[in-house]
Amino acid sequence: MEHSTPVVVFPSGHHGGLGIVRSLGRLAVPVYCVDASRHEPSSVSRYCRRRFLLDVEREGPAQSVRQLLEIGKAIGSMPILIPTTDLTAIWVAQHGLELRKAFRFPEQSPALVECLCDKSRMQELAEGNGVPTARSVVPQSKEDVLRYLESARFPVMVKATDAARLRMRAGGTKFLVHSSRELLALYAKAEDRESPNLLIQEFIPGEDWMFNGYFDASSQCLFGITGKKLRRFPSHTGVTSLGICTRNEVVERTTIEFMKAIRYRGILDIGYRRDQRDGQYKVLDVNPRIGCTFRLFVSTDGQDVARSLYCDLTGQKAPFAQPAEGRKWVVEDFDIFSALRSAYERRLTLTQWATSLHGVDETAWFSLDDPLPLLMMIPADWLELRRWLYGQLSTRWKRAAPVRQSTEPVSMLPANASPVREKAEEGPC
Repeated sequence: MEHSTPVVVFPSGHHGGLGIVRSLGRLAVPVYCVDASRHEPSSVSRYCRRRFLLDVEREGPAQSVRQLLEIGKAIGSMPILIPTTDLTAIWVAQHGLELRKAFRFPEQSPALVECLCDKSRMQELAEGNGVPTARSVVPQSKEDVLRYLESARFPVMVKATDAARLRMRAGGTKFLVHSSRELLALYAKAEDRESPNLLIQEFIPGEDWMFNGYFDASSQCLFGITGKKLRRFPSHTGVTSLGICTRNEVVERTTIEFMKAIRYRGILDIGYRRDQRDGQYKVLDVNPRIGCTFRLFVSTDGQDVARSLYCDLTGQKAPFAQPAEGRKWVVEDFDIFSALRSAYERRLTLTQWATSLHGVDETAWFSLDDPLPLLMMIPADWLELRRWLYGQLSTRWKRAAPVRQSTEPVSMLPANASPVREKAEEGPC
């Protein structure tokens, strides 16, 4: 394998970025990280050649593009750029023409990337292509919420169509709500009258399934593997903390046909839930980027979506081996928190938790050949918690004065509405 072409991970936050650094670094690929913070664990990995600082949320678009181009030229050899968040995926697509002067990455329509990152528009796109979705509504006002409550069945999921704004207002991007009172309280806290961005979605009872794949310039699937969530963090609504790689032909076929229809290119991370009421697999999230769970989806010869991207963009053929059926992958810190919550709710015993970890093939943090990132896990988690707490307190302080002047009582965020950290042609949207 030719491994001289560098890779830039943008950004390398938490375990997802670390997974990319290790996966490609172990093939002797030069890997660099671009982050807004100096404290990302991947920066201390033995496989990270160098870290650069850039915060596209704070810098203006023109300055951010200029700085990133300077980074690409300093590295040389036209590095491959891998965005890891919705924000950077959209940003790279929007500025693709300029960024191609110094980087390689799949050519993707900005309109399509924005559409897939917007949960409301994504669901419309899925339905238009025959992919089942959960029933949902995007209320434009409190009156719309009240009308929805006339026929609502709880619990319901409340999600952000624009994750950044909801995180600032409500401290999270996804909530499980159990009553009319909780829904109204959350809406009062998160309402944005100028640009409504709350999606209220039916809660689907059933199993969570995922597909990770890579699609080339003609939207052909060069690599695709399915898996299932065994535990989540947070425990009811969150990302995978323990997962297993297992074949699901319905999810695989549905995804490949969907992506072909919308002319998708690049790495894809998509989630479904099998509705136990009707047996349908209903799409929940479509992430037009690499997902933090990607190292669950590995073939028997070690191939994953990051390696497939690398081979395709460097003109190398990567024969697809069989999925590693039964492969287990765990995020240590996430899974401990998830297990503690499940134990508190009497849904999991210590014995059951220990048994579920039997046969884990890979851990997100611990690695004998790369031990330092594990030591950075605790301070990284603490910084993330501190940022969330600061956002919560700031929101309450900003809203305190106008709320006291109101005749309506102050509504606090329900205790059981758990915040979660997220995630060429114009035709499809």
